[in-house]
Amino acid sequence: MSGPAGPAGPASPAGPADPADQTGPARPGADEDPARWGAMPTAAGEFRLRRARLPADLGLLTGWMNDPEVAAFWELAGPPAVTELHLRGQLDGDGSSLPCLGLLDDTPMSYWEVYRADLDPLAAHYPARPHDTGLHLLLGPATSRGRGLGATLLAALADRVLRERPRCERVVAEPDVRNRRSVRAFLRAGFRLAAELDLPGKRAALMVRDRTPHA
Repeated sequence: MSGPAGPAGPASPAGPADPADQTGPARPGADEDPARWGAMPTAAGEFRLRRARLPADLGLLTGWMNDPEVAAFWELAGPPAVTELHLRGQLDGDGSSLPCLGLLDDTPMSYWEVYRADLDPLAAHYPARPHDTGLHLLLGPATSRGRGLGATLLAALADRVLRERPRCERVVAEPDVRNRRSVRAFLRAGFRLAAELDLPGKRAALMVRDRTPHA
């Protein structure tokens, strides 16, 4: 569904802030970890996120990344080392982007990246606000696609982001404009199309879910 920002994956999180710089944006805290948010009841079942693990999840995620429908937008097809490099950049990073498996009734069926959009290079391409939270996702099994499941899970997670991150006023995403299925899912989940952006590697639809209805 919603692919990363460019051929190399999501834009790399900003580097660690200088401790002497007290004016920069605050880094994410442990309470912002989506793996700590618990179960989200949905019409499709009980949904939750857990942090992606290496090497335990590598085979599953590599298989998903090599599905042609996924690879067309994530551009991470190839041997396990390609997927591992993508994950390592986040797992060993500063916590501003967190890679997670999505479990529906305890069955892994999706991959998510929950990231601080205001700390990401994406912020240079739209009028970012402090604590904007971004989402990337893919539905792994082909049987999970094309039946409205993406919209259901997106709505549940966006609600949970806004509940667990009280300083966050907006949840954003930037799927490729060619990925019409993904854009439709975001719209059905309560996001609005705010703009189209020229990002490295793709033209993106900027999808925004506001804490309060957009005037």
